[in-house]
Amino acid sequence: MHGRAPVPATLAAIVLLIGGCDSRPLAMGDVQAINMTASPDLWAQVGDEVLDGIEGGVYTVRDDYAFRVMYQDPNEEPWLRIRLLKQVLVIGTPGDPWMTPVLEEVGVDRGAQVGTPESPGIVQVQNVWSRGQLVTALVLPEEAGTGAAAEMVRQSIPGLREMFDAQYREWVVARMFVTEPDSEQARMLAAEYGFSMVFPKVYEYEVHDAVHIFINDNPDPSELIRQFAVAWRSSGPEEITKEELLEWRAQVVESYDFPQVVDTSRLIEERKEVGGRQVYSVQAVWQNPPEALYPAAGPFITWAVACPQHQRTYLVDAWLYAPEKDKYEYMIQLAEILNSFRCGED
Repeated sequence: MHGRAPVPATLAAIVLLIGGCDSRPLAMGDVQAINMTASPDLWAQVGDEVLDGIEGGVYTVRDDYAFRVMYQDPNEEPWLRIRLLKQVLVIGTPGDPWMTPVLEEVGVDRGAQVGTPESPGIVQVQNVWSRGQLVTALVLPEEAGTGAAAEMVRQSIPGLREMFDAQYREWVVARMFVTEPDSEQARMLAAEYGFSMVFPKVYEYEVHDAVHIFINDNPDPSELIRQFAVAWRSSGPEEITKEELLEWRAQVVESYDFPQVVDTSRLIEERKEVGGRQVYSVQAVWQNPPEALYPAAGPFITWAVACPQHQRTYLVDAWLYAPEKDKYEYMIQLAEILNSFRCGED
């Protein structure tokens, strides 16, 4: 299998995806886990910065990690196991033994230059030590001393994070739409109700008191729920306020099977344009009411979308229940479906 993965333009890069049947073991592990190695001397200088910069922060119900980075000394025996996992990052010069297998796959000889003498290059190769694996190599110049190499790594961290994030998002969306998009439902919504959204076909659809609800509670609602709701009001050009949007959401929540109250102690607001429409977005945390028998909570994103050609303002609400799970994947799913919202035949 051949293809290209997105790589920041600021980094010189060689990208090769190699497939085929062979005797290498099947890669295990999580694509959010980045398993890496570099020389111990270099890691001592930049390790904390690599961890902070690549793991990054995303807000769900708390500050969570987007990725989990685990370092292993390449000279120790555990590296031989770590390098078999799905997502591997190696940092070093072409002459370093842990770099050689990666560079050999793309025909780069030992001691050859990748990138420029002043800046590193990136090489990405599939299936180096195991099948289904993606190895990213940050290749440093041979002549770089430890101090210069450390500075090059620091400068490369934002680009590496951007690349890992873009590739992860692509993987999440592809995984979500393994069940094909329900294009027929989107056309029906546009024709009959004046809006459309694109969901995987596993989402169930129902209408409660003029609130359109789309829910995916597979495999078990006690483990995972992703739900959307759409409602609208006739409106003029005035911008909706945070208080008005949250009050409107509270009214919409009355149509849910899951009562919720909003924790406003940390709330993220954003005004942006999506699909040619002005969107006011609020993200925060929902919780069960205090009188509920069992505590539950999760993130939500609520949009107010102005559609002046219909003289309507739409409320689009997305929320997640995923106890004891990494939530970044599901937040990407919510955002992808929210971004598919359109007014009528737009």
